[in-house]
Amino acid sequence: MIDVISFLPAKRKQTASGWISFNAPCCVHRGDTQDKRQRGGIKPSPDGSFSFHCFNCGYTASFVLGRNLTFKARRLLEWLNVPQEEIERINLESLKYKSIEGLLGERQAIVTTLQNIAFEDRDLPATTQPLSDTAKEYLQNRCIPLDYPFLYKTMPRPGVVIPFTYENQVVGHTTRFLDNRTPRYIQDIQPGYVFGTDLQHSNWTTVIIVEGVFDALSINGLAVLHAEINDAQVRLIRSLGRDVIVVPDQDEAGMRLVDRAVELGWAVSMPNWPAGVKDVNDAVIRLGKLATLITIMQARETSRIKIELRKKQLLKRLHNEK
Repeated sequence: MIDVISFLPAKRKQTASGWISFNAPCCVHRGDTQDKRQRGGIKPSPDGSFSFHCFNCGYTASFVLGRNLTFKARRLLEWLNVPQEEIERINLESLKYKSIEGLLGERQAIVTTLQNIAFEDRDLPATTQPLSDTAKEYLQNRCIPLDYPFLYKTMPRPGVVIPFTYENQVVGHTTRFLDNRTPRYIQDIQPGYVFGTDLQHSNWTTVIIVEGVFDALSINGLAVLHAEINDAQVRLIRSLGRDVIVVPDQDEAGMRLVDRAVELGWAVSMPNWPAGVKDVNDAVIRLGKLATLITIMQARETSRIKIELRKKQLLKRLHNEK
């Protein structure tokens, strides 16, 4: 069908779980810094299907045998220098599988997605220690509750370590450096991971999706950890069986999260926060947790037309502020 591996750069590495890492080609096409750290990951299947995620700019794409190539999958193939005639051949061959075999394949894919979601255990940095007074002050200034199991490290730079957990097992972490040099964060994150599932209560009927880890900690929400939501994260979020409200960062990158939420049929909330408030954590610092949650619920919207109108209003405001 399609041997996507043959189009990947020669410099690449493969993990035991089947993911292949290489320098992502999408970043420079989306206005981000060129990837030189093999932050692109693709997982091909024997039938030619694949999933792609870039941990540098957040771009995602996937292809399922028996379906049309999506716009995002086409762009990825183009960026990998796949000839246009080959892309069209792939699309045509894929549609031929819309037969009994194709339907059986889709049924098997559905069964697979309903299986238990799991992540491998990961170690935290060896040099971690209890929070210092400076780290506690930083978290308190950001209105972050100190009951989360934060840690602290001093080397190579001082920073707060936030463990990533799933079903109360450590599956990764992020470090927020306190010196505000670039990069401000460094992460060990597994594909498809969503931060904050262990913060949810069993009797809650709604879950709020945000971008950043501190946004999630501010309101007990879920953080997708970038400005897009990949397919594996969608499956995890849907497995919770709750109403979903997506609250994007109020910047241009955050509007990509809005588009994805609309595509998935999820509600979107873009509150009219005071000037200078860009995200949920900013709002909690300025307004408090309860008031922020009230603004989110009051601004909840499911109408595509109203969401698009609000998105245009925000983009116009951002343009005028430049």
